[in-house]
Amino acid sequence: MTKPTSAASNSSLTDHQPQTIPSLGLGRRSFLAAAAGAVGLAATQSFARDYGPHAQPTRYPDPDIVTLDPRFKKYAIGNTPIQRVYHSPDMLWAEGPAWNGVGRYLLWSDIPNNIQLRWLEEDGHVSTLRNPAGNSNGNTFDWQGRQISMEHGNRRVVRYEYDGSVTVLADKFDGKQFNAPNDGVVHPNGDIWFTDPGYGSLMNYEGEKSKNDSKQPYQKEAVYRIDGKTLKVEKVTDEIFKPNGLCFSPDYKRLYVADTGASHYDNAPKNIKVWEVVDEKTLKNGKEFTSMKVSRPKAGGGTEDVAGFSDGIRCDTDGNVWSSAGWVGDGYDGVHVFEPKEGVRIGQIRLPEICSNVCFGGTKRNRLFMTASTSVYAVYVEARGAHIT
Repeated sequence: MTKPTSAASNSSLTDHQPQTIPSLGLGRRSFLAAAAGAVGLAATQSFARDYGPHAQPTRYPDPDIVTLDPRFKKYAIGNTPIQRVYHSPDMLWAEGPAWNGVGRYLLWSDIPNNIQLRWLEEDGHVSTLRNPAGNSNGNTFDWQGRQISMEHGNRRVVRYEYDGSVTVLADKFDGKQFNAPNDGVVHPNGDIWFTDPGYGSLMNYEGEKSKNDSKQPYQKEAVYRIDGKTLKVEKVTDEIFKPNGLCFSPDYKRLYVADTGASHYDNAPKNIKVWEVVDEKTLKNGKEFTSMKVSRPKAGGGTEDVAGFSDGIRCDTDGNVWSSAGWVGDGYDGVHVFEPKEGVRIGQIRLPEICSNVCFGGTKRNRLFMTASTSVYAVYVEARGAHIT
């Protein structure tokens, strides 16, 4: 096994300093009142709120929609709540949300249960769409409306056709099987770009564990592109530890990719990288877009630096990057929003569960859906998704 080195993967990264969150020393309600006009990553208190059927109504503005920078104010709506549109204790790890504009439904995966679920906009009904589902993780739709899924269990990328059949778009590169395709996006020219970090081959819980103990079960982690016409697979970059969620900028001239390599590599950053897209086919000038590190107040005074993982990401039409965030705890987990020029964190949506992924949906693509562990949450924002899902 060849372990990635920081020099190989991060030689062109910029040095982002953690955002400093001033210590407020306040209780929940006082903190939230102050946060409405200031900043808002939580301290060490518990900020998880009750979303159960008997929970009290939320007083507007929703205290868990937090403006960290004045540039986020235009996107935060004062008279809308964060809603939990679905929850089940039987759902183990919700992932891969994708919006179907024709059917007006949200699709997502429950990877360990090996199913795909569907939520209908018209009445909120949830049903099992596919069982089994190849331990699918990420899902998307192409410009013809066909569903594309990244399967952990089968280590492949598939497309569901109009007649119900399944087309395997890619299952190997350079004669070797993929590790476990994770997330994908579709370019208007028909090409499919996807990541292969390998999590589905590192455990039986989310796929089929490989027979070796390598962090790279079958080959080096990488980002790939499938030619929409020929289905030829090209590796576009492996200058990243474990590429996870990805999305294009609104003009398709940049590709953002979340790196979750710190789950297995001690020297991996917890960040989102960005590349320039060349001639719609290749990448150049990879660098850090933003770090997931923040400084927050700690009990007893002072601050501490903490960093969770970015996982699924989406761009809005203004170019802001909306990223799932998790694995730190209350006050951090949820969604972090970054402006496109310098990667400054401008807003936050706090959730009581670890958020795995996001997508824009609804009739106007102005509703942010968030898969989070055993639940799916949604909130209306004054932003619109830049792409079809």
